[in-house]
Amino acid sequence: MVNPFQFIQQVRSEASKIVWPTRRETLTTTVMVFVMATIFAIFFFLADQIISWLLQLVLSLSL
Repeated sequence: MVNPFQFIQQVRSEASKIVWPTRRETLTTTVMVFVMATIFAIFFFLADQIISWLLQLVLSLSL
């Protein structure tokens, strides 16, 4: 078991290894998330519209 002083030293040592993204990297990944979310939203909207149209077609034929 590690004493509290050693534990705090280890935590500080590990925390110093953290590499934060640059402003440019953060902006790039944020834009990519919005672009991908928009693409997926359009895809699922179109898929929903096609399935709805097909379902209406099948149901109108069965009447």
